[in-house]
Amino acid sequence: MSSERIVVIGGGLAAGTFVTELRELGHDGPVTVFADEAHPPYERPPLSKGILLGDAGPSDPLVHERSWYDDEHVDLRTGTRVLSVDLTGRQVVTEADSTPYDTLLVATGARPRRMAMADGSGAPIAYLRTLDEALALKEQLKPGRRIGIVGGGWIGLEVAAAARTNGAEVTVLEAAEQPLLGVLGPEVATIFANLHRDHGVDLRTSVTITAIEQTGDGRARIRLADGDPVECDLVVVGIGVEPVTGLAEAAGLTVDNGIRADAHLRTSDPHVLAAGDVANADHPVLGRPIRVEHWDTAKQHGKIAARTALGQDAVADALPYFFTDQYDLGMEYVGSPGPEGFDRVVVRGDAQDSESLKFTAWWLRDDLLVAGMQANDWDAIDDVRRLVGTRVDVDRLADQQVALGDV
Repeated sequence: MSSERIVVIGGGLAAGTFVTELRELGHDGPVTVFADEAHPPYERPPLSKGILLGDAGPSDPLVHERSWYDDEHVDLRTGTRVLSVDLTGRQVVTEADSTPYDTLLVATGARPRRMAMADGSGAPIAYLRTLDEALALKEQLKPGRRIGIVGGGWIGLEVAAAARTNGAEVTVLEAAEQPLLGVLGPEVATIFANLHRDHGVDLRTSVTITAIEQTGDGRARIRLADGDPVECDLVVVGIGVEPVTGLAEAAGLTVDNGIRADAHLRTSDPHVLAAGDVANADHPVLGRPIRVEHWDTAKQHGKIAARTALGQDAVADALPYFFTDQYDLGMEYVGSPGPEGFDRVVVRGDAQDSESLKFTAWWLRDDLLVAGMQANDWDAIDDVRRLVGTRVDVDRLADQQVALGDV
């Protein structure tokens, strides 16, 4: 395998982990990485957490410093946009040249869903996906600034928490009855809503935005169907992301809510793998394909894809995992309810006082635990991992006198 030419398209955690694993597993053949940003591959959680809070600098999210790629003889081409992929000739085409491959990893990630109303308004608008966007946004989150956030999902709430921690005024506008309602259900979504309101966020739910305008002094005005308009210095749009599949579609790979891949992360072309946010991969435990937009999956996919590229029998079977940090709340979540969803949520612990939150939450479909999370209860994560995916005695789970270890 040492002579195999391996090429990577992408500059995120999946790409960075993939090339790291290749070298650690002993592959010493040529490896080329095309990243369209100016930075070496990096991970994204620090962008909405440490970077915005001022606890992390531009180099902290990097998987490796640029020198690592030189030392490991990885041809890292940053600021390089791939124009096309020739599956028949096994070539990756850029404006400068064509690079042949024996195995190709497509890890093009996802991009923010655009809000045409905002983009065409002339008002100050920001999205958060890249390191440069995070560094620019950080400069806006300071006392005396008013930040309007469209969308009460994970990114919107993490930006809100960072903005309030840095002293900015914050208004969050969410179309649903609660933030994160579809993901968490009303019981846990209410906890997050109260957390932000208790920290001074003007959280408005069940709102419809009718217009976004630039004011005479260059600020933004968000008009609502009901209620007073919101005037702010900056509008941050966080309404989800979509997989970047243009190259894959044009090349002829099978695409369906991302690039379709098997459990080994092989695509419809035997010489092409897909990993990270862009991969809609068969999951042997869940029994269905799943596309996950979180840090842990990108990292796991990078490792599995490397082993697959080197001919090993590796499968992507880890349950989805993600975490968030908002104010003094740290949370870890494991599982995936999937299209069948959940029909009951059980909350154990102290979830009422936002100053002393410490609880676990469990999402069930009948007696099957489809997801679980711990919030500020770090010792519980082992039980969360153990129980998710199993059938439980729901009454015992709901009885807080029964220890989790005995459920």
